[in-house]
Amino acid sequence: MNIVLWIFQGVLAAMFFMAGIMKASQPKEKLKKNLPWVDDVSDNNVKIIGILELLAGIGLILPQLTGIFPWLTPLAAVGLVLTMIGAAMLHAKRKENSATIINVVLLLVAAFVAYGRFVLIPA
Repeated sequence: MNIVLWIFQGVLAAMFFMAGIMKASQPKEKLKKNLPWVDDVSDNNVKIIGILELLAGIGLILPQLTGIFPWLTPLAAVGLVLTMIGAAMLHAKRKENSATIINVVLLLVAAFVAYGRFVLIPA
């Protein structure tokens, strides 16, 4: 089970790390091409979402890997669950069904990692 959790953590971390860097570093106008939802969110909120995703990506791996505050890993996963709830609500409101489905899948994977690291194999 530990290997499965590490695989899920790695995939989530890579996805959110890259997405976070993109949202935190690129101007909103450039993001609009691939992320039309940014029209519904302020510039600052897009940057904050990006920074939170970046930190969550780091938090999914680094604490568990180093053994320094490993309890932060499941908290990072919980943060992503909350982020994906908000993202799914935004995409559902915009009637972007495929994006909503992706958010729900990522939410479930993050919830599994949180459960796995809190309950199955606690740090």
